[in-house]
Amino acid sequence: MDKRTIIMDHYNNPRNMKKISDKNYLNENTSNASCIDNLDIYIKIENDVIMDMAFSGEACAISVSSASIMTCNLIGKTINEALEFLNNMEAMLNNQPFNKDILNEAVVYEDTKHTSRKTCAWLPYAGLKKILNNINVSNN
Repeated sequence: MDKRTIIMDHYNNPRNMKKISDKNYLNENTSNASCIDNLDIYIKIENDVIMDMAFSGEACAISVSSASIMTCNLIGKTINEALEFLNNMEAMLNNQPFNKDILNEAVVYEDTKHTSRKTCAWLPYAGLKKILNNINVSNN
């Protein structure tokens, strides 16, 4: 499947897009001040493993598809594996060396040129990164 088809599939049929009000989930709002993108990221962690993830809100095709791809890739991963994924995603979007094998479908954003679109692709990860960093701080 080509990159555009993957992005549009995840935008038109987003996986794990649902609002969660369960107090066992950590959540973080992430938004882009320069556009409509406003997402809530939800994550349930047990014994250092991401048991479930979801997102809700309103955003552009890039942000919604990126959030969908993110949740598909990270459910079942450990916190350290999720952090490694985040680091590789951030490196890719910043034109730095990264491991394609770790990112799976997220590599569809590799050729994103415009800074604003990179911000859209990174948006759900920014929310997740805040959650994971808070967990690491509280565990130390």
